[in-house]
Amino acid sequence: MFGFFKRRRRRKILAEPFPDAWENILRKNFPLYLRLSDADRRELRDHIRIFIAEKNFEGAGELQITDEIRVTIAAQACMLLLHRESDYYPRLRSIIVYPHAFVSQVREQASLGVVSEREVVRLGEAWGHGTVVLAWDHTRSGAADIRDGHNVVFHEFAHQLDQESGDANGAPVLERSSMYVAWARVLGEAYARLQKDSGQGRSSVLDSYGATNPAEFFAVATEAFFEKPCQLRRSYPELYDELKMYYQQDPEEFFEHPEQYGAGDHIAGSGDVICTTEKQ
Repeated sequence: MFGFFKRRRRRKILAEPFPDAWENILRKNFPLYLRLSDADRRELRDHIRIFIAEKNFEGAGELQITDEIRVTIAAQACMLLLHRESDYYPRLRSIIVYPHAFVSQVREQASLGVVSEREVVRLGEAWGHGTVVLAWDHTRSGAADIRDGHNVVFHEFAHQLDQESGDANGAPVLERSSMYVAWARVLGEAYARLQKDSGQGRSSVLDSYGATNPAEFFAVATEAFFEKPCQLRRSYPELYDELKMYYQQDPEEFFEHPEQYGAGDHIAGSGDVICTTEKQ
């Protein structure tokens, strides 16, 4: 019965036109939107409307929530949902947004069982009980630069996807149970490689923070998949293929061949070629 009312409510939301002001926000704040096909843009706009209607946005640190904040965050969060069956992050209830980086209390347990607390400056957090916390300035800059491999919204919402399977362990819900064997092997090998590279000071297309644990590895890999797809495919071809299968998207295509996606649109802040693929 609840599912019936939810579907009816969502149909009513989608019956309304997408606001022109929201379209302008997408074009100004999220240049990746301009690299999508027309069909993908329509799908993303539908996801954005439902996401904004169903999630609670809260301002912290005296930040006032605006449509710009809602649409910019929703666009990035929903980018991870294209082409896939989704219930819009069902565990997520609230998005708390600070104007800048915020301080979080971290509890740590030493080897002798002594528990201590320390303050850590964060750009984002994904809580296990239905909350994502974001710094607005980094959310906006991460959306604007589609080639640096750093996007706090992609990162934290990858954690939300990861948590849908229970614990955050780098293994989100996959389409078929048989897919977990390859997923565990490929991501496990890539994670071990990143740990080794990080430990020896070698640079990687993947941020070294991904070497912290498997959950952070999946989140960091998601950032690179959407923002440095050509580099990720060259360095970690099997990892790229696993993420392509999971997300049902191939970001390399709309970076490498932008003329096929949103032709005629000016893409702010991306005047040079983002991907010049050197086939190996």
